[in-house]
Amino acid sequence: MRPTFTLHINKRDTQRMKKGYPLITEKNLTKKLPVITEGAIVDVNDESGNFLGRGYYGKQNKGIGWILTRNQTEKVEVALFKSRLKTAIEHREKLFQDSSTTAFRVFNGEGDGVGGLTIDYYNEFYVFTWYSEGIYSFKEEIYQAFQELRSFKGIYEKKRYASKGEYIEDDDFVMGERGEFPLLVKENNVQFAVYLNDGPMVGVFLDQRDVRKTIKEKYAKGKTVLNTFSYTGAFSVAGALGGAAKTTSVDLAKRSLSKTIEQFSVNDIDYESEDIVVMDVFQYFKFAKKKQLLFDLVILDPPSFARSKKHTFSAAKDYTGLLQEAIAITNKNGVIVASTNCSTFNMEKFHTFIKEACRKENVSYEVVEQFSLPTDFKTIKSFPEGNYLKVVFLKVKS
Repeated sequence: MRPTFTLHINKRDTQRMKKGYPLITEKNLTKKLPVITEGAIVDVNDESGNFLGRGYYGKQNKGIGWILTRNQTEKVEVALFKSRLKTAIEHREKLFQDSSTTAFRVFNGEGDGVGGLTIDYYNEFYVFTWYSEGIYSFKEEIYQAFQELRSFKGIYEKKRYASKGEYIEDDDFVMGERGEFPLLVKENNVQFAVYLNDGPMVGVFLDQRDVRKTIKEKYAKGKTVLNTFSYTGAFSVAGALGGAAKTTSVDLAKRSLSKTIEQFSVNDIDYESEDIVVMDVFQYFKFAKKKQLLFDLVILDPPSFARSKKHTFSAAKDYTGLLQEAIAITNKNGVIVASTNCSTFNMEKFHTFIKEACRKENVSYEVVEQFSLPTDFKTIKSFPEGNYLKVVFLKVKS
């Protein structure tokens, strides 16, 4: 039997909790956090002892736990998880029926009612990602609930709850049959090679599906495309299939070369006609300026935080400077796809970075469109930081 603890929320944060805010943090509490075991049940009350919600204790970089129910009679057990999973699966029914897309998110943490857990679908295989020891302690109940709802070829899992949310190396296979990798999946009829058993990332970021489609269908034809922080080259594939004159993919990681070649190859694109550069992106900007290279479409999708031998990059502090570098090598009337997954600032703040970068480079610009998370990455209004993705297409005019 799991222990149950009662936590009291201060007056300042009580109203936010009443409106559906699901994250529990130490700053919310009226008293110092008692010694609690990961996975313990927590009843959250206001200062007067009135019930606000029930959840679990699980320490991760965002906080110390998540509220799972506002119903005082509902227990944290298989039935609760099955209810949340069932609703989430029904929300993605159109995607399950769409033969042109076989990779998407099935369950998006607090957006679907269970903070600390995500589930992704890859062509009849599923990947469960656990973000705290606390939620992982419910794995038997959650896997039981899932098996009662969906058939599958196999299940893999990722554990992201070491210090600072780092990945815990382990055999990622859980049950069913082991996949043969690379596993080919489709996204709007574009193929991607993924590896469910090879570290924390599988080879493609599913939250950028709408952006890749837009690049392919509206912005790539006849254009020179620069894809920075290119990872496995998914944006470059979208550009090439959209009729780009040429794509250039730049990433510091050595394995990005073979991974990008693979993504081009599974889409029958001649990778030798594209440029794949293993280099620090900031060094590449210097190289491009020296060689007077200019691009029609520049894609900026950096990690929220990155460190190389010569550079430390923080999206919250350094995105303006990154945009300035991109503007300097973008053709007049060219388009920059400015993207960030940093959750510590919102779209309004992101637009201030764009405005400041253009001011410093003395150029005018036009926002032609923008994106946040696709519909399968479900979010809730009461937790705005869950809607972390911000993508702005801006045309550099003069």
